[in-house]
Parts: sequence; C-alpha cells; structure tokens
Amino acid sequence: MASRQRPPPSGPPHRSPDHRNSTYNIIPIHNLLADHPSLRFPEVRAATAAIRAVGDLRRPPFVPWQPHYDLLDWLGLFFGFQAANVSNQREHLVLHLANAQMRLQPPPDSVDTLDPTVIRRFRRKLLNNYTHWCSFLGRKSNIWISDNRRSTDSRRELLYVALYLLIWGESANLRFIPECICYIFHHMAMELNKILEDYIDENTGMPVLPSISGENAFLEHVVKPIYNTVKAEVENSRNGTAPHSHWRNYDDVNEYFWSRRCFDKLKWPIDTGSSFFWGAVKGKTVGKTGFVEQRSFLNLFRSFDKLWIMLVLFLQAAIVVSWKERYAYPWQALRDKDVQVKVLSVFITWSVLRFVKSVLDGVMQYKLVSRETLWLGVRMVLKVVVSAIWIVIFVVFYVKIWDQRNHDRRWSSAANRRIVTFLEAGFVFLIPEILALSLFFIPWIRNFLENTNWRILYMVTWWFQSRSFVGRGLREGLVDNIKYSLFWIVVLATKFCFSYFMQIKPMIRPTKDLLDLQGVTYEWHEFFGNSNRFAVGLLWAPVVLIYLMDLQIWYSIYSSVVGMGVGLFNHLGEIRNMQQLRLRFQFFASAMQFNLMPEEQMLNQIGTFKSKFKDAIHRLKLRYGFGRPFKKLESNQIEAQKFALVWNEIILTFREEDIVSDREVELLELPENTWNVRVVRWPCLLLCNELLLALSQAKELVDAPDKWLWYKMAKNEYRRCAVIEAYESLKHLLLTIVKLNTPEHSIITTFFQEIDNSIEIEKFTKTFNMLMLPKLHSQLITLVGLLIKPEKNVNKAVNSLQALYEVATRDFFKDKRNMDQLKEDGLAPQRPVSGGGLLFENVVELPGLENEIFYRQARRLHMILTSHDAMNNVPVNLEARRRIAFFSNSLFMNMPHAPQVEKMMAFSVLTPYYNEEVVYNKEQLRTENEDGVSTLYYLQTIYADEWKNFLERMKREGMKSDDELWTVKLRDLRLWASYRGQTLARTVRGMMYYYRALKMLAFLDSAAEVDIREGSVELRSMRRGGSDGGGGTMAARGISRANSTVSTLFKGHEYGTALMKYTYVVACQIYGTQKVKKDPHADEILYLMKNNEALRVAYVDEVVVSQSVSEYYSVLVKYDQELGKEVEIYRVKLPGPLKLGEGKPENQNHAMIFTRGDAVQTIDMNQDNYFEEALKMRNLLEEYRSYYGIRKPTILGVRENIFTGSVSSLAWFMSAQETSFVTLGQRVLANPLKIRLHYGHPDVFDRFWFLTRGGISKASRLINLSEDIFAGFNCTLRGGNVTHHEYIQVGKGRDVGLNQVSMFEAKVASGNGEQVLSRDVYRLGHRLDFFRMLSFYYTTVGFFFNTLMISLTVYVFLWGRLYLALSGVESSVAKNANTNRALGTILNQQFIVQLGLFTALPMIVENSLELGFLAAIWDFITMQLQLSSVFFTFSLGTRAHYFGRTILHGGAKYRATGRGFVVEHKKFAENYRLYARSHFVKAIELGLILTIYAGYSPIAKGTFTYIALTISSWFLVFSWIMAPFVFNPSGFDWLKTVYDFEDFMDWIWFRGGVFAKSDESWEAWWYEEQDHLRTTGIFGKIFEIILDLRFFFFQYGIVYQLGIAAGSKSIVVYLLSWIYIIVALVIYSIIAYARENYAAKDHIYYRLIQFLVIILGSLIIAAMIQFTEFEFLDLFTSLLAFIPTGWGFLLIAQVFRPVLKNTWIWGTVVSVARLYDILFGVIIMTPVAFLSWMPGFQSMQTRILFNDAFSRGLQIFKILSGKKSKVEKQY
Repeated sequence: MASRQRPPPSGPPHRSPDHRNSTYNIIPIHNLLADHPSLRFPEVRAATAAIRAVGDLRRPPFVPWQPHYDLLDWLGLFFGFQAANVSNQREHLVLHLANAQMRLQPPPDSVDTLDPTVIRRFRRKLLNNYTHWCSFLGRKSNIWISDNRRSTDSRRELLYVALYLLIWGESANLRFIPECICYIFHHMAMELNKILEDYIDENTGMPVLPSISGENAFLEHVVKPIYNTVKAEVENSRNGTAPHSHWRNYDDVNEYFWSRRCFDKLKWPIDTGSSFFWGAVKGKTVGKTGFVEQRSFLNLFRSFDKLWIMLVLFLQAAIVVSWKERYAYPWQALRDKDVQVKVLSVFITWSVLRFVKSVLDGVMQYKLVSRETLWLGVRMVLKVVVSAIWIVIFVVFYVKIWDQRNHDRRWSSAANRRIVTFLEAGFVFLIPEILALSLFFIPWIRNFLENTNWRILYMVTWWFQSRSFVGRGLREGLVDNIKYSLFWIVVLATKFCFSYFMQIKPMIRPTKDLLDLQGVTYEWHEFFGNSNRFAVGLLWAPVVLIYLMDLQIWYSIYSSVVGMGVGLFNHLGEIRNMQQLRLRFQFFASAMQFNLMPEEQMLNQIGTFKSKFKDAIHRLKLRYGFGRPFKKLESNQIEAQKFALVWNEIILTFREEDIVSDREVELLELPENTWNVRVVRWPCLLLCNELLLALSQAKELVDAPDKWLWYKMAKNEYRRCAVIEAYESLKHLLLTIVKLNTPEHSIITTFFQEIDNSIEIEKFTKTFNMLMLPKLHSQLITLVGLLIKPEKNVNKAVNSLQALYEVATRDFFKDKRNMDQLKEDGLAPQRPVSGGGLLFENVVELPGLENEIFYRQARRLHMILTSHDAMNNVPVNLEARRRIAFFSNSLFMNMPHAPQVEKMMAFSVLTPYYNEEVVYNKEQLRTENEDGVSTLYYLQTIYADEWKNFLERMKREGMKSDDELWTVKLRDLRLWASYRGQTLARTVRGMMYYYRALKMLAFLDSAAEVDIREGSVELRSMRRGGSDGGGGTMAARGISRANSTVSTLFKGHEYGTALMKYTYVVACQIYGTQKVKKDPHADEILYLMKNNEALRVAYVDEVVVSQSVSEYYSVLVKYDQELGKEVEIYRVKLPGPLKLGEGKPENQNHAMIFTRGDAVQTIDMNQDNYFEEALKMRNLLEEYRSYYGIRKPTILGVRENIFTGSVSSLAWFMSAQETSFVTLGQRVLANPLKIRLHYGHPDVFDRFWFLTRGGISKASRLINLSEDIFAGFNCTLRGGNVTHHEYIQVGKGRDVGLNQVSMFEAKVASGNGEQVLSRDVYRLGHRLDFFRMLSFYYTTVGFFFNTLMISLTVYVFLWGRLYLALSGVESSVAKNANTNRALGTILNQQFIVQLGLFTALPMIVENSLELGFLAAIWDFITMQLQLSSVFFTFSLGTRAHYFGRTILHGGAKYRATGRGFVVEHKKFAENYRLYARSHFVKAIELGLILTIYAGYSPIAKGTFTYIALTISSWFLVFSWIMAPFVFNPSGFDWLKTVYDFEDFMDWIWFRGGVFAKSDESWEAWWYEEQDHLRTTGIFGKIFEIILDLRFFFFQYGIVYQLGIAAGSKSIVVYLLSWIYIIVALVIYSIIAYARENYAAKDHIYYRLIQFLVIILGSLIIAAMIQFTEFEFLDLFTSLLAFIPTGWGFLLIAQVFRPVLKNTWIWGTVVSVARLYDILFGVIIMTPVAFLSWMPGFQSMQTRILFNDAFSRGLQIFKILSGKKSKVEKQY
C-alpha cells in the first residue's frame, strides 16, 4: 500500500459543488448535457431524475442544502456517509436502474420516467437477505412500504435501496459479515422511517435526527468499532498460529448476529462497552459463536457421520454373513437364524457410533456454552446420556436373546419374542431416520418446514440440530432428487457387491486359519502369549483401509460414464477438427444467426412450450442440415454479410494474436461480396480442390445433358459455389483488365453472353467441347498467376490472353467456326487491330497496386483455380484449430437466445492482482540462464509458427530489419512474449475482448441494412493496403485491440452501450506503492489503462497523517483520454489496514464496490479470454432467467481451457488432469448430482445476491486459505444454485514445472485440510440429504482424505508384512495358499488405485468425447511413455503429506507458485529442501522395509512372489525419489549432477547466522521444517510421538536375527542392544568434542583421538568375533536396526524442542540431524548420479520432459544445450 507524508485530498464533508467538468467513472451523471454516448439513453435520464426527486423531504439541518443535491446526498448528509461513497453508489444505482429499465418486458409506457416495477424488483432482490434475517430472528422488518402503490412509495423504496448500498459501500471488511450489515441497516432504516414520517424526538421536542451524524460519522461510529474488534481478534490469532478455537474469525462475528442477543447487547447506537467488543480489550476474550474449529481427523467423522456409519455397519454385517463359509451367497446365509440374529448386532455398533459422535460434539464444541447458551450445553449432555442409554438397551436385549437361545438350545418362541422386543427397540431407535427418509421423498415439505420460522418447529427440531440462519431448505426438486439418488444407489450397490465378494469373503478363510494356528515359533520375545490376533489385525488393516476408500474409485468410474453421457446429450465434441467443420460450415452462418443475433419475438411467445418446441426443431435442422438452412442465407444477403462481419472479425483477432499468417487469413476469411458474385463466397479453405473435382466430373460426364451434369455438381454446396464464383470472378477480372470501349472488351462480353445463353437454354454441353475445359483451365491459371505476381509484366499478360483467346475460339466450340463466323458472332474484331498489332496488344491495363481489393480477389481466384489438396492442416497452429472447432461446435449446442445488447444484463469482471508480471521487460527476454537459454529464445522455439507470423506482421507494419525488434518495435516484441506467459497484459487483453465484442454486437443489433451494405463496401477499401483497423497500424493499437475493421462503421452509440453493460476492474492492491517507488509495474499498468477505455484500477492508498497514524483509502482510477493522464475517480476511506484475513479475498472485497452490473465474473491473474467466446457472453447471462431445478442460478459455472499444456510433458499431464476436472468433473457435479460449488475462476456470480450475503469469497485467516471454494459453500448453504455451461470457455494457465505444481498442490491440499475443520463443511455434511452429502464429500475433502488413505494403505501393508516376516508368523503360514491369494486380491486393488487410474479415467473419457476415442487412447499411451504414472504417484504423495499434516498440526500457508517458464535446471539442494520430508524420507523408509522384508521373509525367497507382492510399493518408492529428477531439465547431466552435489554439501555445512535463510543454510531450513510442531496442540504432539515410535520396531525385529543373538528369544537380547546405541552416541560425542576443541588448533590431538577410537572399535569387533557368535555381516545388518532408531529419537526430540532447546542435548540433536540429512542426500543422489553417468539417459530424459508427441525433442535438446545458431542468437 502506498505510503505518503501528506494529508488526503481536502474537500467538503459530503458532496462537492456541482462540478460540470469533474471526473466521472462511466457516465457523467453530474452533467446530463455532456456529449457522452451513454446519455443518449432515456433510461439513464429517467434513473437520474428519480434519484434527484427529493421533493418535500425534510432537509438535513447540518449543511446548507444545494439545489443539485439528490436523494443520496440527502442520505449522506443525514447519516454521515463519505462524499466519495455517495458519488460511487450514485453512479452504481443510476447504472443499475437504467439497465433494468432497458430490460423491462413489456417496455414501460413512458421511457422518460423510471418504472416503479424496476425499483420494486430491485428492492426485493437487494433486501431479500435482510427480510429473511428479520423473519429468522422474529423481528418486524423496518421496510415500511404501504400496499397501495402511491408515487411516494417509489421514492421510499429508492431510499431504502440507496441506504443499503451506502452502508455496504462503506463497510469495508464488514462486507464479509453480511448479517452485521443487516443489523446496521435494520436500525438505520428505522431512523430513516422516523425522519420520513416526521417523528418528534421525545427528549428535545424537535424532529427526530439519526443517532449518528456528521462528517464520516458512519465510518467512525459504526464501522470502526466492529472493524477494530475483528482486527483485535486477528491479532489474537498470532498470525494464524494460535488454535482456531482461541479467537473469533469473520464467521464467528457474523454468527453473533444470528441470535436476538445482538439487539440486547449491542443496542443502537452501538454500545462499545458490550461484551461483543471485549476481544479488542487486552486480557479479555470472547467465546466462539456457532461453531468451534478444532484440529482433528475426527472432524471427518463428525461432519460425515452418516457415511462412516453406513460403511462400518455394512463391514460388520458382511463379516457376520460371510463368516459361515458353507454359503456361497449372502442371501443364502441370511436364511440361517443364527446369522440373522448376529446381524442385529449392528444396532449395538450404531448406538456406539452415535455415542462417539455425541461425545465428540461435546468435547469439540464445549467452548460455545456460556450463560447465554446454556441450553446448548444441556443438549450436549443429554445427547451423550441418551446415546449411552441406547447402548445399554441394545446390549442387554441382545445378550438376553442369546441367553434364551442357549438356555432353550434352539430358537424357541421365547427366544423369538426377545428378538421381536429387540426389533421394537430398534424401530424406536430408527424413528428419526424413517422420518428423514419420508421427507426425502417429499422435498418441498422439508424445505417449507426448514424455512418456516415457527416456534413450535424450533422446539421439535431442537434435539436434532442447532438453530442456524444458513443451511435451511437445501433440498432439491423431485426430478433432481431421483437423478442423483439413482446415481448413488448404483454406485453403492456396485461398491458393496465388490467389497463383499472381492474383499471381505476371501479374507475369512485365512483369518480362521491364522486364529486356529497353533505352535507358532516366534523369532523374538513374544509379549502376546500364543495368540495370533495381532497378526490377524495386521492382515485385515490394509483390506479395511481399501474398503473405506474405494467408494472414491467407484464414484470416479461412474461419474466418468455419466459425464460422457451428459456431454453427448449436450452435443460436445461433434466438431473436433477442421474436416468436420467443413461439413458443417454451410449451416454455420444460420447457427450464428440463430444463437448470436437477437430475433424479434412476440412477448407472449418467450419461454412458452410452443417457442421452446420450435427452438428445438430449428436446432435439429441446423445441427443435421435438414431443410438446407444455407439456402435462406443466399436469399437474405444481409444475414450473410452480418455473418461475414462477425467471422472476419474473429479471424482478424486470430491474426492480431499471431496464431494465423496473412495467407491463412485469406484462406479463412469470408470476403465481401464484390465482383457481382451471386453465391455465398465461402472461405477459400472450403473451396479448395472443388473446382478441379468439378472439372473431372465434367470430363467424365462429357455426353451428359446440362441438367444432369449440374445436378451432380450442385449436390456438393461448396463445389456449386466454387464453379459459379470462379466463372463470375473470371468474367469480372477479364472485363476489368481489358480497356472499356475496345473491340477486345466487346469480344469478351459477347463470349460470356454466349456462355450465359447456352446455360440458360440448357445447351452448354451441346455447344461447347467439355474436353477442352482442362486446357482452358491451365491457360487461366497462367493468366491469373501473372496478374498476382509482385512485378507486373503486361506483355506476358497479353500473350497469355492471346493464347486463351485461341483456345476459346478454335477448340472450345463443338461446331468449329471460321473467321467470318466469328466476326459475325462478335467473337473477332470486324477490322484489323489498329497499328497492325496483335489482338489484346494495347488494350490491357492492369489496376494499380493501391487497388488492394482487385489483387486480393485475384489471389482468391488463383487459389480456387489451382488448389488441389483438402487443406486439412490450415490453419497450421493447433490452438487456432482448437478454437475454431470449439466455437463452431458451441453454436450447435443449446444456449439461450441472445437479447439485444441494450437489453442484456450488465456485468463486470474483477481480477485481483498483487505484484505479478504485467509485461515482460527487455532484460527478462534477453537474459540467459545457466544453459544460455533466454526466455525469448525459448518462446521462439516453443511457438515457432507464431513467431514467424509475428515477424510477418511486423514487416507488414513497416519493420525494415530484425534489429528494429529491440528498438522501434520493442513494445510489440514485449507484448508478443507477454501474451504467451501468464501475465496481467494477457489477462487484460482477453477480458477487453468483451468490450470489443459488445461494441460490434451493438452495431449489428441497431445497424440498418443499408449501414451493413455500405459498411461492407467501405471495409473493402480499407483492407490490407490502407489501415487494418481504426485509423492506425496494429502496432499503434498495441495491446488494446479496441479498434477493429468493424469499429470504423460505428455510429458512436456503440461505445455508450458497451460502457453501460461492461466494466473491468483490476484490483491492483499495491499500485499506489508501486507508483511512489517508481516501480516499472506501475508504468505498465498505466499503459494498460491508456489503451483500454473500459479498464479501471482499484488500489489501497496509505496516507501517513502523523508518525503513528495512517489513513487508508480504497481508490479507483482510470486513464482520461482527453486529459492524457491517469485520473482519480473515487477515494473511499477505510477504517484501517485492508488485510485482516487472507490477502486475495480482502483485495477482491475492497474493489467489489467499484464493480457494476447484475453479474460479476471472477477472473484470476493467470487467465485469458477469446474474442469469439466473448460474443456468447450475453447468451450466458440469460441463463439467470431460467430455472435449473427449483431455483434460478446464482453462480454460472464456465468451462476452462488450459492453455499451458504445450510447454512440457509435465504441463501436459497437469493440463489433461485439470481439463477433465473443469469439464467432465464439473459437468457431473452440476447435473445430475446438483452439488457443483465454485472451484476457482472463471465463474459468473449473481452480483446482488452475493453482495448481500458476504461477497464472492471468504477471508478468515487460515481456515479460508482456499478462499474461492467457500463462495460455493456459502452459496449452497444460503439456498443458491450453481450451474455449469460448456458452450463458452475461458483460457487458464497452470503451473508448468514440478516444483511449481507441487507447491500448488501443497496449497490446495493444505486448504482442504483447513476445510475439514470448517463450519461450512460440517453444516453441508449435516444439512444436505444423504446422497448429495456423498457427492459433496467425495469431490472435496473426501478426495484428499482418500488420497491419504492410499498412502496409508501402502504403509500399513508393508509394516504388517515386516511384522509377519520378523516375528516368524509368516514362516508358519507360508504354506497356506489362502492367505497369499487373499493378499494378491488386496494388492491388485492397491496397485490400480496407486497408479492413479481413478485420476486417469476421467481424462481418457473426456478426451474420447472431445477428441475421439482413438486420439484419447493414443494420448494416454503417450502419457504413459512419458512417465505420467510417475508424476501422478508423486502428486499423490504431495497431497497426502500436506493434507494430513495440516489436519494434524496446522501450518497451512499461501504458497506463491510463480508462473514463469520452466527451462532452468533446479539444483539438487533445492529439490531436497522441497521434497525431503514429504517424499524422500518416506520413500527411504518404505525402501528400507522392502529391503529387510526381502532378506527375512520366507515368501520373498521366491523371486516372482516377492515381485508380485511388492512391485507397486517399489514403484511408489521409485516415483517419490526419482520424479523431481526425471522432470527436472538436465536432471541427468553428469556435470550438473557433480556441481549439484558440491552445492548440496556447501548448503549442509554452511553455518549461517541468525539471519540466514533456508535456501542458504541447512540449519535454518531444518528449523523451518519444524514450524508445524510449534503451532500444533498437545494432541498433535502426542500423535506425532506415537507415529515416531514405529522406527524403534526395526531394532526390536532385527536384533533377534543377528548372529550374536545366538538364537536367544530373551528380552535381554533387546535390552543389551541399546548398549550399541549408547556406545555410538558416546563415540560421536567424543569425536564431536575433539573436532570442536582440537580440529583447528591442535590438529594432531584430533587425529590421535580418531585413531584411538578406530583402534578401540576394531579391537572390540575382533574380540566379539572371537568370543561370541558375532558375525561380520552383523555389522551391516545392525545398521538397518540402529539407523531408524536414531531417526526416531531425532523426530521425538523435535517434538520436545521447547524443553531441550536450552540444554546440552540440543547441540547433539542438531549435529546428528545434519548427519542424517547427509545420509539421505547421498542415498537419493546415488541413483541420480548413476543415471547421469550412463550414456543416453540425458537425451532420453529431455525427450520425455520436453516432448510434444516426440516431434520437437531434438529442438528442445538444442535449447537446453544452449547450442544456438548465429541467426537465432540475434533475436
């Protein structure tokens, strides 16, 4: 934030005098007479007049009333709002009311006055949340609107709306606390009512005045006290390190206003002495409200208890049913009465689980209980007691059943009676579930009951759940209910069948065998007697873990299938490539007309069944070509020209983006209808080869009649058009180049008349020799070829014309004609050519080069005449092809009709920006990395075709030599590079396409036929040779692209319409600071504003008033084109610093007040947009009018296209994974599952809905780390509806290097870890119905938890095998085939899961849908060859580590991943720092287990068995160790490996001081890695110690295997082994002491001590070999035992760091830890060094990493080697 030593701009307290020339944002409301295109709309004047209608209202007593003051000034003066806030909301209100009036249907009778309906609808929408809040709290709303519709009511409604907006506009951080704003509005509305009703103050006898008034009174007396409380609570959080339960976040403060006590405690005016404000007083704390976030994995059980109860009960029932093995199927077993009764034991388990849930609720939420919430405490205690009673009841009744059965020795009637009694108790237990189930089938009743605020209903539901303002009435309609219920019933049925037959039943036999096993010879001292139950537990553990998580796999499989089905029904992927586009292009114009151009519809027809049916029929015709809709296009040429304007503008933007070349533009564009061609002039691309095919047809059907020949040709539309266009173009061309009024001109005219006549009378084939057509064709090619050459040779053209004339007159006629006949027919000159010359000699006159249209058409004609291939590879650029295919396909999909631009919803785009790149500078482009590769060179290689197109464009725009790129054309060069990175410039360019599209659509909406016809003529004259756009070169236009060819036709009003409908706000939080510091970023942002008139920049300005006092302002600026400088529009004072919570949502929130319109699209800094997609935005916004289920949408989900996939194979994997998530994944969530949330941008929010409900993200510190998704949670909880639309897409960049990807995944996983603790997830888990809850769980936190479970399964399985091998149990059961078969079943499942197939399947399915099945399979195979499985397995480890650690210990933080290009080699030390704890150490641990298992397991003696058992685990170890090097550029370069190891050792031994950073010193990094242990709670530390104890098991298991143990099983062997640890520690301490004291000064002493230690050690070993059973091999084996023990001690010491820090022990801990990291580093470096040393691996790795389907490997290798040619180096 900017800091300045100056006061803020001075000014009067509220509204400045009527500035006629003051700055404005969008519309100059202060001066309605100004020459501004928006002011031509009567609706704007009507809205302005409405807010100026102050009338007879009582004037504020504080300031002299000015005649130009309006209702907002009136409110501002009465209630003490800031002048800037008043100005901002004035424009906000006028714009909205004007836009709403424009959209009104039917249109109002008088356009000059504001229709009351507009205000009423707006008031209802804006104050809807307030009304619900009043109803919830049982308070009467303070909106006093009388029933009879008098004129004053409109003014009153306007005042209510304006008051709310003014409160919201100045509430700053309180906008995250929506019900607090309701509370403030409630009281201020009451005061407003008293003023309007002329109440008299009882104390003064004067008319009532507001309780707060004066300059900035609202900010100082209302906002600041609450803001300061929130700020104090944030300070109590100790930067997010304090437990969540110790401080109140935004949600806690907000939920304080969900109970009536806020009225009793806070009062009005606000009583700052209330307990609510105690958080701001030191030494006082205030309890949590509504929910306490406790850090524990048990939150998953608390939030989703229904799911876990279902899984546990089925597992128990399945084991009971399958225990009797004589039954093959469960229904057979259930006929057995014993089995039936045993199954009833699930009720006991259920009641126990309910008890656990009740206890957890009490333990975790006890902090909510206070004197004011005693009943909450009572309910917690009662729930625990009742659930305990149920356990007792079920246990007693169950025991009685078996007592009776055992007493009677059969199932007697008495035993049956006891069963009935048990079932009756069970029925009572199930009553709440039965009730819930019945309401599930009638969702509207449940919604009604939950939304009704009747006291009796609160009393009934009090037992089941706390009263909450959100999470009520979340049930969907019956149809949606049925859809997602069926989906989950199928998924669950599959899962349970699979689990029973493939997981549980195969385990029964081995379990029984193990339990029955007698006489096991244990290899160690056995504590558990002769029981094998522990071994059974270890055998079952991995099975149970897979059982608990494999529902995720089944969900993934079924969602992929359903997603594909939904995609097919939505007509996705019907046009996949240019060949398919050729087939559909003839219907394309009609589709564009139908979808993108508004149709005049009768008002009573819109939305009726008849109109919908008509639409469906029309879409079918368009999609499949029924009724040949392109015929209509020819008859209605104006539509063809509209289509041509739009299509050509799209192609022009492609050219501006350099994704097509000039030649491709000519091939792709639709030329204007010149040269009197009577058919649609399709793009050249479609007509290629058609003329040659027509000629061959004519040759084949030489004797056929005209009608038949033409019928055969005209069957293909493109061929018909090609023939007619070629003929008519030739006619025009020949008549143009031959002078008028010459015999030759007359001959040509006559000749063509004869051809036309023969065609008319259908005698063409009779008159002309068809076999001569190829000869004519070749002569014409020669002629046209001569005309289009740069150097014009008239003589050659004359010769060519003469040759053509010869063929035409001598050979073409079937009946040969002599010279006299030719003269008679007018086909030869009547008298000799003047001057005695030859025919055509002096009459050919070629048009001048300035006649660009002629030569453009000649080139097109030449292309039609000559092309003989299908041009399937045009355009060459794959991105251009993809975009054309997607756009054309989307026009055949179902989308709402486009309204006129004037009648569309207005919208804004909001982009939060901090300090990322805006435009790359010269140094960034030129600077080379250690391999000699510059960013520009990298881009030139990756985007070779685009670079070529860029150079072509620059040369066309006047560049003489390539050197000018670094001088005259430097700006263009920087922009070209920036548009290929993830920069703000790219995002701004993309978002400004909306503005450009709206201007063009506004022109097309209102343009008369004559405008478009004249416009087409006008555009022809400007093409190419003149200007390319709006009076200047593309270079001059630079980034803005605001002008285009169409823009020259605009009448002026288009700008006004577009400005009213669209605003783009970039929240550049620190722009002020950047300006003060002269940061280049500020200049670049100014450049963007200068070139984009609809762009606004919002930032936070810090003004230093005195040494200790600063003031903060939200500032909005724009670039004023008239003044030629940046101007400040609004400056709204804030109560304090902006950032109290997470930075990004706070940044969005402060800029939100400057957005406009009904909708706001949230766009991130790494996104892009496309002009052709921007054309569909008004269609998308119409979705808000439609019902999806029982609700209208509140968030419109938009599809993303990941544009970074081509950078490297890693980027491709990430892109493919992300693409399937943002397309197929979101599609299924929206329909049929109805649980799509908001997973990041570019979703479009219903702005006013969210504005009143807490904004578009949540900002509480840490808990809302993934701030975006909480907008979706909030939306769903508050009864919103999220949809997903795939006919429109927005570009998105992703991280492209492994380190970037890992940091991103760490952030997402940590964010999910925090979500597990959040109240939103808890409430959704409880308030959604069962099936939607499953969808919610498995697509949010459940996905990450199951990822953790996969890692855990590997651990549990391997530790279990290690236990069985070392204990000797495995030897005893080695011959039991059942056990191994069961294990094989488990491992196969684990391997499938671990490989990430459930991640890969959605990718394959989505690619099949959009690219075709074979292409999808080929992509998948290519990915496997490029080691994508290694990447996905590595990612699995990242997610599991950070998710688990965050839930256990916290420590989540925002990780800035950086969005640069990854071509530089990452050093070993950097990779080690990043992955040591998350991957490397874990992989080494698993590798150690596998090695020991190989040595001591009898099963492992068989190589095949060992491989089969452990291949998946070894693959995991390989992936976790090698992935950072496989996906590291030059990862296996020998020299770099050597340098990396040296660098690693330097880093390890660097003794940096206090200020050393983690990337400089190992010690600083080691302490940083322990940060999470400093913030964790006592339970986190205990759990950490318990986990660390596993490392002591190695020692216990292995010492009994050593030769020195001599087969003894005594516990003494283990105890004696600790002597080794002590001796090793003593020796290490002696050497460390000697090194510290003698190594530098008395070197000889140090060496002597080392020598003595070695001699002593050697003597001890020799003695042991001589006098004990010690074997030399024991030395190495014991290392496997004692190294893990040391590591375990180290980890435990880190937990006890606060205690040990100041003792002598800590120094030893640090030293030993350093040695361990050296050891780990060497272990990891060994395979890397080996592969680097091996020849060929480096080039193979380069191919794997930088490979676009094995086509560019060598080129990239050249980049990495830095071997650049001289030509390349100059760039």
